[in-house]
Amino acid sequence: MPVRESEAIILRSYALGEADRLVSFLSRNEGRIRGVAAGARKPKSRFGASLEPLSYVRMWYYERETRPLVRISQCEILESFVIAQRSYNAIAAFGLMSEIAENVLPEHEPSDPVFRLLLATSRAISTSGLIALPIGYFTLWTVRLGGWLPSLDRCGTCGRDLAGQGAWVNAEGGVFCRDCRPGGARALSAEALATAHRMLRESVEKLAAAGGPRVPPELTNYLMDLIEQHMEKKLSVRPILELAP
Repeated sequence: MPVRESEAIILRSYALGEADRLVSFLSRNEGRIRGVAAGARKPKSRFGASLEPLSYVRMWYYERETRPLVRISQCEILESFVIAQRSYNAIAAFGLMSEIAENVLPEHEPSDPVFRLLLATSRAISTSGLIALPIGYFTLWTVRLGGWLPSLDRCGTCGRDLAGQGAWVNAEGGVFCRDCRPGGARALSAEALATAHRMLRESVEKLAAAGGPRVPPELTNYLMDLIEQHMEKKLSVRPILELAP
């Protein structure tokens, strides 16, 4: 049973028994994995603060074919975002990203783009103090990488160019012009469409360093609707996250 070593991002950590923790993490090499960190809840645990959500770590673990959980033997912090979670809204933002990654990523399927996305958006929150921009960027690229993002350029019914006009969207993912909008569709402003296109072209680091753009809440809400549709359940952190910049 050889030990495996990998860069990883901690997604979630739960109490297990009196002294252990059940940890869900995203391995850069092997995808989303769950494992047990024995003794992690003890006062003098060797794991320290390395199992905090979205910590970027180097992890060593053992895996047996007959057991669903790996055994985590060591965890070394490469980058921590604990200090960045100084406000209630920042805690909610980190919690939302963890919850989304936990639910949309299949087990044992490597996804380096999602790994880099989680790390980049965590750093953007930490260095800029912004919330709406990194969360908008994260949800947009989660939908894009998942293959669930419809065309934001043209009406899905008649093909009309939507540039500068805004659009109407529904929970099923449709994007429509004014004339084709179905009942119950919600407006997506021209600003929201322009912001989405910009976030698809530029890195979150560059956008955050410039302090913008403003991400209209209706855009992020639409993207979270698409994520919830794929998950087939509601995001528990969503109701407590304040999306205003």
